[in-house]
Amino acid sequence: MNRLLIVDDHPLMRKGLVQLLGLETGLRIHGDVGTAAEAIAICLTDPPDLVLADLSLPDKNGLELIKDLRALNPDLRILVVSMHEESLYAARVLKAGARGYVMKEEAPENLIEAVRTVLRGGIFVSPKVSTKILEEFSNQRKGGDSPVTRLTDRELEIFRMIGEGHGSRDIAGKLHISVRTIGAHRAHIKEKLGLRDATELVHRAVGWVKTGEWG
Repeated sequence: MNRLLIVDDHPLMRKGLVQLLGLETGLRIHGDVGTAAEAIAICLTDPPDLVLADLSLPDKNGLELIKDLRALNPDLRILVVSMHEESLYAARVLKAGARGYVMKEEAPENLIEAVRTVLRGGIFVSPKVSTKILEEFSNQRKGGDSPVTRLTDRELEIFRMIGEGHGSRDIAGKLHISVRTIGAHRAHIKEKLGLRDATELVHRAVGWVKTGEWG
């Protein structure tokens, strides 16, 4: 019996996943929690076979949680289930140590397929994103990778939030850091992406969030 831990800060989403996956043969819900801290505590004392984790958590970025869990247990399987566009995060999620990415809007059967694929030791992403990742890998070998890959996980998170229309004060509140720190991150993002000013930063961020592409 494979034990699943669900990590999502939305109670209704957790309840839905518990109901859906708890009915599947060979799967058992080991727990469902709303914070990264709770997930880490469970994985320290009684680790599950698979963690299903959202990227947006109140106390820690999902990418950071993946890295923390993998540091605690390199064999732990992690599947990201997120509302964020797959093409924006899938490659970085896999690099952090997760084994798959499913968007919350996907059909239930796709999520179940993803869970079983990862439990078998496979990797699950959509065919479209699989092709995109291979193309990006090929471009990196040729020296033509997207400038967005130069951003740290925190900078990428802020870049995405800028593209979604959030201002610095709003972002600071959501990430529990100061507006001054957000300003420093924005400056680093502009420098790494070769952007002239705040207007160009917003324009590029909006375009990236909409298309998943740079340019």
